[in-house]
Amino acid sequence: MRIQQFLEHHGIASNPFADEDAQTDLVFKGFCIKNTYHPSWDKIYGDPSEPSTAVVFGEKGSGKTALGLQIVRHLADYNRAHRGHEVFVIPYDDFNPFLDRFREHFSGRKRRPERLLTMWRLWDHVDAVLSLGVTQLVDRLLENKQARHPAVQETGPLPVASLQRDQLRDILLLAACYDHSTAESFEQRWKRLRRKLRYHTWSVSWDLLCGLIVTLAVLGVTAGLGQWTWFKQAWPYLFIAAGWLPRLGRCLRWSWQALRIRRHLRVLDRPLCMLRRVLMRLPGRQLAGQPLPNMQRTDDRYELLGKFQGVLRSLGFPGIVVLVDRIDEPYLINGSAELMRALLWPMLDNKFLKHPGLGLKLLLPSDLARFIDREDRDFYERARLDKQNMVRSLDWTGQALFDLADDRLKACAGEAQSPNIAGLFDESMPAARLQAAFASLRVPRHLFKFMYRLLAAHCNAHSEQQPVWGIGAATFESTLAVYLRELDASDRGVGAI
Repeated sequence: MRIQQFLEHHGIASNPFADEDAQTDLVFKGFCIKNTYHPSWDKIYGDPSEPSTAVVFGEKGSGKTALGLQIVRHLADYNRAHRGHEVFVIPYDDFNPFLDRFREHFSGRKRRPERLLTMWRLWDHVDAVLSLGVTQLVDRLLENKQARHPAVQETGPLPVASLQRDQLRDILLLAACYDHSTAESFEQRWKRLRRKLRYHTWSVSWDLLCGLIVTLAVLGVTAGLGQWTWFKQAWPYLFIAAGWLPRLGRCLRWSWQALRIRRHLRVLDRPLCMLRRVLMRLPGRQLAGQPLPNMQRTDDRYELLGKFQGVLRSLGFPGIVVLVDRIDEPYLINGSAELMRALLWPMLDNKFLKHPGLGLKLLLPSDLARFIDREDRDFYERARLDKQNMVRSLDWTGQALFDLADDRLKACAGEAQSPNIAGLFDESMPAARLQAAFASLRVPRHLFKFMYRLLAAHCNAHSEQQPVWGIGAATFESTLAVYLRELDASDRGVGAI
């Protein structure tokens, strides 16, 4: 007996339990993403008009990635309905590039993950978030059609005309420090951005003109008088050198600043010469007193974050949502709870988590929840998790998983069909027993794996000539017992499902 034959008999067009990963689950993306919610959804999602932080702990398979996809979809719908008051979404879920560049700043034993991650600080997180956000903003300003960003509504070019000149300078300054696109060279992309913003910087060439004028004047006077023997003396060269001193002084000044930025911007790799040339294209008086990421401290980063938010507000994005997920996947961490803690804990700072106009959605493995109870008073005072919409466990009850299974069946139903999960079983299986069994599976991923295995076991036990259209209690209980044993072994780290 084939599984598809069994499902078609119950009015189900495709197997609703074949996928286990939300990123590739078409049933979830096509139906459940808008119709199925975890009981804590409202607390986690909040109000997009005033983004708020949420700290969520959940075990593997509990739906953290699905929750992130739901947040993005609902924010996209919100942006579509609120033109000019949209939410800027920054996915912070790929840590490998930042960790790779961070590691390059160290050598020897400091490159070991257990030592390396102890040197990660809050400003490194802010730098990474700014890099992702600024790169997305530049992509949209340059109308890069190849770049794909979440919750983006394609409504034509952004209203650059609404920006003041100081904000144009801020965009160019942020792009110089944080734009990290691989589509083209850093300097070429920055020049295109400057032309797009129509930010003219002719005045920065005064020192270059000074050097050229002095050089040409010396050569012209010498040639006009025919005194070529003057070049056997030192004074013509001194005059020429004096004319180029302003240019040399500015080159040295910005070379030093570029070197400091490259040294202290540890999660990015900025080409030194290109960075110096870009900074020199901005008027010195415009950069006087402006924050730069050239020191290891958070004050400059908060100011740069404020500038980024100011630009976004003028472009119609009063709020920013940062989605933090998959913190257990970087190869340097490799699922280690201690290393995840070292990477994440600097971010748990109330000043950052409650930054105005910024909402962080931290979708974290449940392994980190046990560290919360071991922290001291200083940690609680700094993190103030009581103010962060914390969900200690992304639990699913048996009833919630029962409803989830029903929703997936409806999503895969054939035309004019209304299947339900209880209808797949014979009359000897009451709904209460199904809900109790589902509760022991704990999370959606285990529910899907179990149901797929159960369907296979039932269909393999019967032939196509003598089909049985209801799963019996014996098959259900035996399959459940085997799966729970494997689940227990997986929990203890001595097996895999």
